[in-house]
Amino acid sequence: MLRVGLTGGIGSGKSAVAARLVERGAVLIDADRVAREVVAPGTEGLAEIVAAFSDVVLDADGALDRAALGAVVFADETARRRLEAITHPRVRARTAELAAAAAPDAIVVNDVPLLVEVGLAPTYHLVIVVETAVTTRLDRLARDRGMGRAEAERRIAAQTDDARRRAAADVVLSNDGSLAELHDAVDALWRQRLLPYEDNLRERRVAPPGRVDLAETDASWPEQYARLAARIRHALASDALRIDHIGSTAVPGLAAQDVIDVQVAVPSLADADGALADRLANAGFPRVPGQWWDDPRPAGSGRWEKRLHGSADPARPVRLHVRVAGSAGWRYALLMRDHLRADPDQRAAYLQLKRDLVDSAPAGDSGTAGDPWFDEEYLRAEQWAAETDWRP
Repeated sequence: MLRVGLTGGIGSGKSAVAARLVERGAVLIDADRVAREVVAPGTEGLAEIVAAFSDVVLDADGALDRAALGAVVFADETARRRLEAITHPRVRARTAELAAAAAPDAIVVNDVPLLVEVGLAPTYHLVIVVETAVTTRLDRLARDRGMGRAEAERRIAAQTDDARRRAAADVVLSNDGSLAELHDAVDALWRQRLLPYEDNLRERRVAPPGRVDLAETDASWPEQYARLAARIRHALASDALRIDHIGSTAVPGLAAQDVIDVQVAVPSLADADGALADRLANAGFPRVPGQWWDDPRPAGSGRWEKRLHGSADPARPVRLHVRVAGSAGWRYALLMRDHLRADPDQRAAYLQLKRDLVDSAPAGDSGTAGDPWFDEEYLRAEQWAAETDWRP
């Protein structure tokens, strides 16, 4: 099933987005509600908290007094960690139970206020951040919750800032307009991205790429790669020896197709099959059917075999190359990237070649890596590597 993380600062309107997604058909798991549930009266969670901190953390009715508990753990790092050791595993287990109870074709939305702060972004197929100007959030907290300005400012300051949330976001929903405008944005996201993403994920199908033209350089490509790499690393754990951003989007200032190339290093191609391929597919990167290899450098030295995966997300095309660590193809991808990063003249020459290939190629095609320039660049890059003692 498609797992979506939803977050935003206090007063941003995250709850309005969650409610609209439920109206469209999503299964909602509210982290705050789960956190209250696992320490409700009569639960093992509450009993363990009382055993750890005494009944001073209970109110007159025997329920958890959150203010009293906060006073105990707020300035005591050891106490806070003890509390987290009690609550976090229970929250995770209950969240997993709720997700497992959803239908196989469900879109499960986890509403997690501190998703970014606790590092949960890589565990989801997609992260949505609701962003609203601080002044608007202060007004809403006063109007909707009766919160004084000083308290509202303190609550906002206690959370991470918008820049850090934005770095973790695959989707940013601006909520500075009307509720109708927010609903329109959520509906478009549901229809154009979430529904096809879920279908592709369930069918283990790479999203159709459509026509991918040469685009001007995008300063956000490295940040987008970082989110993808974190997701891949979480899915593969120690099975991937190394994950790298390669290809044109990894070279600052270079125009490219808006496709993120990722290289995953494995001990052998046999390791690229089986469980590893399944984990990539489950994380949103299904195998591309067929046999895949790279053109060797220099030409005529035999095929450089690899495995190729793509993205089930229709809005973020990815080419995920699984190559043997230390192999010629693995090394070449890193060498060409680093040489182009280091040599502005060759970067400019490559950009001109790309544009010439696009101009002369059939519609929707970006040309071929078989051009003689690539063999010449290989020799230049090898010379640069020798002169600079470059290592991959």
